[in-house]
Parts: sequence; structure tokens; C-alpha cells
Amino acid sequence: MTSQAPALRLESIVKTFPGVRALDGVSFSVMPGEVHALMGENGAGKSTLMKVLGGIHQPDQGQIIVGETATVMTSPLQAKSKGIVFIHQELSLAEELSVAENVYLGELPKRSFGRVDWAKLFDRTDAILKKLRVGFDARTRVGSLSIANQQMVEIARALTVDAKAVIFDEPTASLTDAEKVVLFDVIGDLKARGVGIIYISHRMEEIFKITDRISVLRDGQYRGTLDTAETDEASVTQLMIGRELDLSRSKVTHALGDVALEVCGLSCGDLFQDISFEVRRGEVVGFYGLVGAGRTEIAETLFGLRDPSAGKIFLEGQELRINSPIEAIANGISLVPEDRKGQGLVLGMNCRDNMTLPQVGALASGPFVAQGKENEIFEKYHARLDIRTPGWKQIVGNLSGGNQQKIVIGKWLSMNPKVLIVDEPTRGIDVGSKSEIHNLIRELAAQGYAVIVISSEMPEVLHVSDRIVAMYAGRIMCTFSAEEVTEDNLIQAISGIAVDRVA
Repeated sequence: MTSQAPALRLESIVKTFPGVRALDGVSFSVMPGEVHALMGENGAGKSTLMKVLGGIHQPDQGQIIVGETATVMTSPLQAKSKGIVFIHQELSLAEELSVAENVYLGELPKRSFGRVDWAKLFDRTDAILKKLRVGFDARTRVGSLSIANQQMVEIARALTVDAKAVIFDEPTASLTDAEKVVLFDVIGDLKARGVGIIYISHRMEEIFKITDRISVLRDGQYRGTLDTAETDEASVTQLMIGRELDLSRSKVTHALGDVALEVCGLSCGDLFQDISFEVRRGEVVGFYGLVGAGRTEIAETLFGLRDPSAGKIFLEGQELRINSPIEAIANGISLVPEDRKGQGLVLGMNCRDNMTLPQVGALASGPFVAQGKENEIFEKYHARLDIRTPGWKQIVGNLSGGNQQKIVIGKWLSMNPKVLIVDEPTRGIDVGSKSEIHNLIRELAAQGYAVIVISSEMPEVLHVSDRIVAMYAGRIMCTFSAEEVTEDNLIQAISGIAVDRVA
């Protein structure tokens, strides 16, 4: 750290919403040249604290001090003018505009008579993109980019100003391993320039790799700050959730049933080829591999979102031809998608209506939906899944990530599926809620559901799975039982290296 004076301080911040004290006297500071992690469960107050810093919310009490100056933030634009830059987890891009227009949105360089200086705009943006080592240029339409590349556009925004502090909110959620390396290099460059970095993430391996200190919020209150080099994951977790977690590998404690799903020689163009596996009732089969291995594409094919080019799908011994999600749902196959906010939920809709959306037709009484039946479904899974919300009228977009995921899972459980596919079950979810989701998956298996879990986190797939399918470049390299799998042979398999066990 290059200075004893903080680059940014928040002192005794209080913020109350109707019925909820979201922040209760929270203080936080980041030093120049420091990477300071801000951690806590979903709902702990991290997002609210950052929205206060960014001028989206006004605090009821407390103050913000940038450098030596107390400041009242009234808008995100003002925060940026003070050198406070946000890289949001939720993309806030204009998809029909170019990369350059998005990077400099609201600050386009001008010529005489207010005309945009396009040459300067594109040159400045291309210089930033060169630092990020991306494969697109300033003129590219943002809507044509992958989610990961759109995230890189968000990161590019941080490099347009002389920043005093940059806030990264779950910046690696959509990035490949190669893109993460570039991001960490960018953070290293900002740190070397004396910029204070606030890093919000649930990924412990990242926290311990790049941060200097860790501050923890719980229930809207500051719980403490730890030096990263002098603590460990267990200590941080206990500070976050107030209890220890069981991170041991799951073991089957119930008898497996008949084969629920059998896939034989399934292919889909260049995405994946000759995929064969089965899932029994009461079993969790994990799919693990690098980005681009074909895991999500297999799930989308089973759910009718993609047309297979070869192969067969059998459900309870009967061959299926699935041409649409409607047919998949009707046959008892459900998918909790990787992008729960974009594909699994209607964020502006309430909890009950989200949960019953796929079966509105079945719940209709004449031209009207039978709200009593909807309420019964919601209350059943509200209790069964321990969804933390005041009631069904709560807007789903206001829930924490873990509770949003439970709404999506409850939606499909209410349809009584034979096979439940869960893609990236805990992406963007805090460690406490992650443990709850893991336990829920194991409980569903114990109740007789056939479950497929797709995850890019090795500890997760090792923890919840009875068997693990390792994929590389669209093919199954090996299938391991929970007893025989190790981190070494799993890494070997997903890297395309032959292993002793053959799928």
C-alpha cells in the first residue's frame, strides 16, 4: 500500500428501507494500492453499501470521504466524476450500440457544435481493449458479443477515468479461465498505480489469491476485517455466517432406484458428440469440464432447446423425441438454467407467480387463474425449501441470489419432474446459501429424484455428486464414481488426457 491515508472511507453508514434496517452503522475503507475484499452472505448489506457509495441510495446517517474530502453522492455519474468506478455483476450495457459507445457512454468525446469525435472515440477505446487482450474492437456491436466478452466491456469502463477506487462486483462470474488471468493483470496494474480496489466475490480461491484484506458484513452490520495472508477460508466463513460448514464429500445413504434417464450416442453438430450416460432415481450425476466442453449444450438438448444431430434419449425405458421445452416439461424433464435471472425468472414478477408460471394453464378456472391453488403451491415450497421472503407478494428481483435459486427450483419441483437438471446451481451465491443449495440437492436425491448437476467448481461437483462425468471438447473422457474420483484424475480427464477409467 502506497499511502497511510485511505483512498475511500465510509463511516457509520445507516440505511433503512420499510421494515428492514439494511445497514446498521457500517464503516469500511480501502487504501491506495490495496485490493480489499468485501464479503458476506446474500442480503448481508454489500450491495446496499455499494449503492450508497454510488449515489443510488442516500444514507440515513453516516458519511462518505474520498481522499480527505467528505462527499455527498447524489448519482452514479457524480460518483464517477469523483473517481469512484463500478464494474457491476449485472451487465448494464446498451446492446445495439458499439463497444466504444458503451465504454464512454455519457462521456463521448465531442468536436465543434456538439458532434461526436468518432475517430478519437474509437482510438481511445481500442487502446483500452488492447490492454485487455480481447478479440474484438471498438466498432463491434455489444449485442453480438458473448456474455464473457460483454463483461470485459464493463471492465473496460474502469480504465477510462483517473480512478481513485474501483469496485468489482463478482467480476469473474461469466469469465473463462484465460479471461480471469487478464482481469487479475488489470487489477494488478490498477493496484500498482495506487488505485484502491474493492473486490466483491463469493469465490474464496480468488479472494485468497488477489486481496490484501477481507472485511465481512452480516445482517447489515460490520463484523470485522482480516489480513488475507493471516487467515483461512474456515475463519472467513465463520465470520460471514456465524457457524461452521460441513464441506465433507457427500456419501449415498439411500438405495438407488431404476434408471430414470438414459442417453445413447447423443450428438449436436460441433457442440458435443457421441454422449452416453444414465441417471438413476436417487442419484446425483455431476458434469464437470472447462468452458466450451459442451455441458450446458447437453442440458439444453435434453430440455428441447437444441435439436440433436444423432443419438437417442430414453426416459424410464421409453424413447423420447423432444422438440421443445414444452415437450420436455410434459415428459418430466426440468432445467434450472445457468442464467437464473435472464432465463429462470421474471425479475419484476412476484414470488408466487414466478413459481407457478409454467403451469398457469393447468391452474386456470375458465378465463382466470385459480389464485388459491397458486397460493397453496407457493406456501408448500416456501416452507419446504426455506425460502426467505416475507410472502408471495415480494418481487423476485429483490431476493438474494440463494433465494432466487430456490424459487426456480421450487417452480420445477411443483411440476413433479422425473429428471431435474441444475446448471451452475450456486453461481453468484454466497457460501452459506451455497451450502443450503448443496444440501437441498442431496435431499432431493434422497427423495428419489434423478438429478444432473453441471458445475464449473470442482469442490461443488465433488461435494454433491454420486458419479462425475468429465468432459473435454464436446466428448465424455471418463465417468468416475464418488469413491474413485480424485482432484488429480478429474483435472487430467477434463484436460483431454487419457485416464485409466473409461466412460
